[in-house]
Amino acid sequence: MKRVLLSILVLAAAPYLMYQVRKPGRWVGRFFLWFMNLSHSSLTDWGLTHVSIGRAFTVLDVGCGGGRTIEKLAALAAKGSIYGVDYAKGSVAASRAKNARAIAAGRVQIEEASVSRLPFPDDKFDLVTAVETQYYWPDPARDMQEILRVLKPGGTLIVILESYKNGKHDKLQGPAMKLLKFAHLSVDEHRELFSTAGFRDVQVFEERAKGWVCGIGTKAGGG
Repeated sequence: MKRVLLSILVLAAAPYLMYQVRKPGRWVGRFFLWFMNLSHSSLTDWGLTHVSIGRAFTVLDVGCGGGRTIEKLAALAAKGSIYGVDYAKGSVAASRAKNARAIAAGRVQIEEASVSRLPFPDDKFDLVTAVETQYYWPDPARDMQEILRVLKPGGTLIVILESYKNGKHDKLQGPAMKLLKFAHLSVDEHRELFSTAGFRDVQVFEERAKGWVCGIGTKAGGG
């Protein structure tokens, strides 16, 4: 009887917990954001090795979550400016708390906004990062075109993920992603998505031992 009750409780709680992962709130969501900062750190470090980040770069992190990636970017672009956006109020609050000193110094700005409508002018950023967030985008192809708009000519987008079709953990992750109607793409599909959105010099890297993948594309133009 206890097992039955426990199973019922888990099933009842699952939709709420998944909502918190997707769009963390200010209270319960804080735990998920702390966990994501911890669990995604190595993934982010690996992904960022595939791009060059200048010390004076202007960088945007889309879906900034708990703010750990912004902290890393601020250290790498030590003379630059770092921006973050997230559509969840809880994520914005957590990211601002995580980067309070850099915000006070005028080096970091974090806003509540959707990837589908970024609150920035054309040709602003040298680099845009997206870590473990593309699954949730309303329309990935159009949203990547919106990112393309705000990139400078020659600027780069990097998308870093630990769940993808035919990856190491696909047997476990695939059914869940399908059930939740999250984007779950293969390496070839990621490459095609970048190209369809208008990016050039598209590359996709896998770390098969870890089940990680990152896609990179650049905006036409530049020196």
